[in-house]
Amino acid sequence: MEPLERLLNLVGLLLETPTPLTFEQIREILEPYRQENVGSAKRMFERDKDHLREYGVPLRLVDVDAWGTEQGYMIPKGEYYLPEIAFTPEELGALLVAAQSGGENAPAEQAARKLVYGADGGVLAGLGGGPLASGSDARSVLVLAVAEAVQTGRVISFGYRSAYGDASDRTVDAYAMVFRGGHWYLVGHDRGRDDVRAFRLSRVTTEVEIVGDGREPPEGFRAADHVQAGPWLAEADEEAVIRFSPDVAWWATSSFPGAREQATLDDGWVRVSVPSADEDALAGMVLQFGAEAVVEEPASLREAVVGRLEQLRV
Repeated sequence: MEPLERLLNLVGLLLETPTPLTFEQIREILEPYRQENVGSAKRMFERDKDHLREYGVPLRLVDVDAWGTEQGYMIPKGEYYLPEIAFTPEELGALLVAAQSGGENAPAEQAARKLVYGADGGVLAGLGGGPLASGSDARSVLVLAVAEAVQTGRVISFGYRSAYGDASDRTVDAYAMVFRGGHWYLVGHDRGRDDVRAFRLSRVTTEVEIVGDGREPPEGFRAADHVQAGPWLAEADEEAVIRFSPDVAWWATSSFPGAREQATLDDGWVRVSVPSADEDALAGMVLQFGAEAVVEEPASLREAVVGRLEQLRV
């Protein structure tokens, strides 16, 4: 047995035991310590204890009985497991800023992503491994308010103006949040229309009001299925060709609706075609990838990207 496997088995045993275990009891249960030479087994066990304590595992030697005639080992769960992490609105806001920063510190960026979105999708779902939400047009206080409603499963009401300019009041069971095409969306059950709808947060015209407890999403619900593709895809007759570095190519194909991989080049970069109806919107998305993206064509899109970069230098 490999040393790491032996240590993991020892940790698992001492975490789950209801009472402290003596070395003799541990030796009976775990095969690596069943050597004929008890001295060798004891020395191995002592080395393993030292390793666990070096790793920060709270291995404790405690009395087996009330009289203290015998002692055994155990790992208290309360000391071993991290407490559940809860964030205040201010802390969540700071994480959103970190997740949207688009900096060069990839591990920190990924950590912020996991904390904000959750390892299994979390409150702010629908990112699907795509680029972080830099450049969002929604107010951060609104994003936080809607995220909290999603997390707690509430019904919310708000004023809303559609893409056609029609204003109305909406009451919605908050199911999930999706980021796509530079915009945050709330996906939920619109009670007035008795249907699942997506609402772009930048079109919310009032503060969000909590009006009660919401209902659960229907079985098989996927928030991303209810969000229209980005603005450059609508009625797109033209296609842009963009090269992405190997580190972000998989982000691009999942982030840009309608994107198709054309080829993997000799240097590992991936050539991707993207439907382009709104070059201004597409240029903004390309800039999120920084030096990891190069526009090949059309020239007008390349000029739009260069123009934005020059504005940033001023």
